[in-house]
Amino acid sequence: MKRSFAFFIALILKPVRIEASEVRAVLWSFSYFFALLCSYYIIRPLRDEMGILGGVENLQWLFSGTLLAMLAAIPLFGWVSSRYPRRQFLPYSYIFFILMLLLFYVLMQQQSSPLIARAFFIWTSVFNLFVVSVFWSFMTDLFSNAQARRLFGFIAAGGSIGAIAGPAITALLVQSLGNHNLLLVSALFMSWSLVCIYRLSSWSGTTTAPDPAHPSAAQEQPISGSVWSGITLVLRSPYLLGIVLLMILLTTLATFLYLMQAQIIRDAFVDSAQRTAVFASIDLVVNALTLLLQLFVTSRLIQRFGLPVVLAIIPLLLAAGFLLLGISPLLSILLLVQIIRRAGNYALMRPAREMLYVVLSREEKYRAKNVIDTVVYRFGDAVSAWVYTAMRSLGLGLSSIALVAVPLALFWAWIAFGLGRKQEALAQLQSNSKQESS
Repeated sequence: MKRSFAFFIALILKPVRIEASEVRAVLWSFSYFFALLCSYYIIRPLRDEMGILGGVENLQWLFSGTLLAMLAAIPLFGWVSSRYPRRQFLPYSYIFFILMLLLFYVLMQQQSSPLIARAFFIWTSVFNLFVVSVFWSFMTDLFSNAQARRLFGFIAAGGSIGAIAGPAITALLVQSLGNHNLLLVSALFMSWSLVCIYRLSSWSGTTTAPDPAHPSAAQEQPISGSVWSGITLVLRSPYLLGIVLLMILLTTLATFLYLMQAQIIRDAFVDSAQRTAVFASIDLVVNALTLLLQLFVTSRLIQRFGLPVVLAIIPLLLAAGFLLLGISPLLSILLLVQIIRRAGNYALMRPAREMLYVVLSREEKYRAKNVIDTVVYRFGDAVSAWVYTAMRSLGLGLSSIALVAVPLALFWAWIAFGLGRKQEALAQLQSNSKQESS
């Protein structure tokens, strides 16, 4: 038994090639992402159920409300990050979300109303993008480009295990505990992420800085720039604008599939707790597949084929999936395309997408990245939700919408491949510059 377990661990770690000096940081990062996504995926099925209770016909309004909430959150994050060092503003951000979980726990105990359901849907949508964006900003600040290519797939697997554990906990406990008590379980896992942040900050302060251009002491200083500097940085950089376009295309296709799924689940199941359990089961399948890809495929693909190819794989597969859906718009095919999109995004696109930021400055990693990961993401959600609603009102069915999505997916693949090539060029330029200065 021990020999089999040792062989399994060796098989997982073989493509990662973790160096001795990195082990502690990688394991804490793995644990951090596990706790973070476990916390979120415990309440994600509840969020989807709250969206249905708030009215499927109102989902485009919820996406718009989420965008407005993101616009309000960005200057607040900018203010905190410009006044406190990383070891302080990261925990402050997570403590705020823990307190919000406890607030919704109290509200849901007292009453159940469409207003609370809609508020919870919007808040959870902000919570998800914000905490994950901050996590990856932290990772791109801790590790160099070379380390990211080796380690990000494995670190992302920690999140996938959490994303499997979260819906499993929800599916097992929702019938006995009820929806609102799951918020306390989610807050407990979120609290563990605070411990991981402190341990990683300690490691960062005692080890050699991964990027000589940004010594570890400087990394603990407040981030320079104004509250709105993230938006300015994005507008001034063609590279960042390319990432913005990539994000909008990603969210557009994801929103189309999400709205199709919401209507199908609403029509198929009547009981609220049953729908929550179904959403949890879908998450469980997606995240199990994601974990397998991250452990055995992601690192190998990046190291063998390079970042441009890995970034383009999922949009190409999605183009083929939408084409098949346009020809034969069956429920089984729709769910298959959704599984491919979500698992591929988490296992391949997300780690590869985060590598795009490794070659940037600290201000761009935190300020600009946070704007793209939150405001731009939710802007894509909101606009695409209204576009979807308009197409439905014009009489377009699932087949027609799927065919509209095919050229968008192909354009997404082209943009992704170009960004991957640009990232590799910037990384090579930085490497040459460091060699000349040493």
